[in-house]
Amino acid sequence: DGVVVTHAHLDHSGLVPMLFKYGYDGPVYATYPTRDVMVLLQMDYLRVCADEAKKAPYGSEHIRKEIQNTIPLNYGDTIDIAPDIRLTMHRAGHILGSSICHFHIGDGLFNIAFSGDIKYEKTWLFSAAATHFPRLEALVLESTYGGKEDIQPSRKKAGEQLRDIIKRTIENNGKVLIPVFAIGRSQEVMIVIEQLIRDKELPEVPVYLDGMIWEATSIHTVYPEYLNADLRRKIFQEGENPLMAEFFERVDSVDKRREIIDESKECIVLATSGMLNGGPVMEYFKAWADDSRTTLIFVGYQAEGTLGRKLQRGNREIIIGDKEIKVEMNIETCEGFSGHSDRNQLMNFIKNISPKPKRIILNHGEEVKCMDLAASLYKKFGIKTLAIKNLETVRFR
Repeated sequence: DGVVVTHAHLDHSGLVPMLFKYGYDGPVYATYPTRDVMVLLQMDYLRVCADEAKKAPYGSEHIRKEIQNTIPLNYGDTIDIAPDIRLTMHRAGHILGSSICHFHIGDGLFNIAFSGDIKYEKTWLFSAAATHFPRLEALVLESTYGGKEDIQPSRKKAGEQLRDIIKRTIENNGKVLIPVFAIGRSQEVMIVIEQLIRDKELPEVPVYLDGMIWEATSIHTVYPEYLNADLRRKIFQEGENPLMAEFFERVDSVDKRREIIDESKECIVLATSGMLNGGPVMEYFKAWADDSRTTLIFVGYQAEGTLGRKLQRGNREIIIGDKEIKVEMNIETCEGFSGHSDRNQLMNFIKNISPKPKRIILNHGEEVKCMDLAASLYKKFGIKTLAIKNLETVRFR
């Protein structure tokens, strides 16, 4: 009957165009920013496949078909997506346009919400995820940071830690390399750096944006109504947009990238991809890895098996292609920038959700974290939980 996209990250939207390749001709439901950002990411994915001589599972014509079939919604809009199912999207706080999707089934006898990825804390970009729904019998909840040990520092502490690491590196005449996801993390880091430079807590050095960050940031400026109240006030009433500060510089060519890599002056580089599994960040990493004055700062989740996770674990001899690289640069992890709720925030989200669901399905996390969170929610709130397995079917009624 329809496809509903919670948000634009490729692990949630990357294969939607493939449905059109195989004959799907129905609607795709997403918020306005999700529509724009997912198309940006999907087109970039095709470009990456072409650069790496890999066969993409779909073509740009299938993305065009997806755009034609997308029905965009704002938060709070309710739409019939099947004869007996109504959809309403609510704020999720994860990235621009991310939503908790609430399905009202039949005559309202059963209501189920899919959290997608959520952040239950006010961030530099967004307000916290919504917790109030008209009715709610079941909830499917993410558990990326659902383990007992998954406690992140506050955004304030994260900002202070980032300031200290950057300041130390610049004072040592070094460069700062921050691998980021184009959507969400990069804009948060930009806002923090802008504030620190404006408040003279950091010297004004060039901040280079490489990869898709510039385009992604442009989409954020198109939808200020999706940002938090503080940012909206700055943009609408004070005429200031922290994301458009003059020291942010776009890297729009290979020559420009080479110039920055060879430059001897201090600078900050934000580059994709966030887990060092490809993208422009790899050029900087390969060039600066042997420089002990340079600092690499992780601000996002590093998945198992990625180069980012290996470096986080202390691996200092890396093989890329047929080249062995000895890593002398400083490796730092700055927790607290994640767009996912940590363990405490997930527990608080369920504590404050209204009405309380009768059943919670845990997904989107390592198996042990899903099970840990499921057990804790049941123990604390007495709600029936299930850490769902791949291909498992659940019957609600």
